[in-house]
Amino acid sequence: MFANYEKMIDFTKGAIIVWDVQEALVSRIFNREEFVSNLQKIIKSGREKGVPILYTRITPLPEKFESPLRKNSGMSRFEPGDIIKEVYPIEGEMVINKNTASIFVGTNFELLARNYGITTLFLTGIATEMGIETTARHSLALGILPVIIADAVSSMDKEAHERSLLNMGKLMPVLKTENFLKMLK
Repeated sequence: MFANYEKMIDFTKGAIIVWDVQEALVSRIFNREEFVSNLQKIIKSGREKGVPILYTRITPLPEKFESPLRKNSGMSRFEPGDIIKEVYPIEGEMVINKNTASIFVGTNFELLARNYGITTLFLTGIATEMGIETTARHSLALGILPVIIADAVSSMDKEAHERSLLNMGKLMPVLKTENFLKMLK
């Protein structure tokens, strides 16, 4: 497991990413109550401490512009709905529309992060083994420290979620909400 991360994390240069917490996804995860509760605590504390909170939202492309892989999987017709009301963004919080599994592809997020001086991403949301892991690995490649909050990420597939957390734990900090909140104080 990745260790000694506490000294690497600078909350003044961090941002909380709330990844794809849209109705259709949240309704299918294996740990909805715990997930939403932890996410609410993280967002509340982040707001109180002035940590930027950025949401992502899956926005499928029009069918004729979708990749053949997404078309064949049925994903191009997926309607994820809006961000759940329990953690809905407030005024001043940004929602980044995206259509890939990386926050850095097809968006202006890297520019926003560089302009704001973000060096750490606190990743929360759905799905651990897809968008969370892809963004975390991409973040590492760009020199931005990804921190995974293990009980504030989830998936429809519990085994894939757990496997992904183990893989990421070898490369980057993976911590619980409780530890995140203690460090934020």
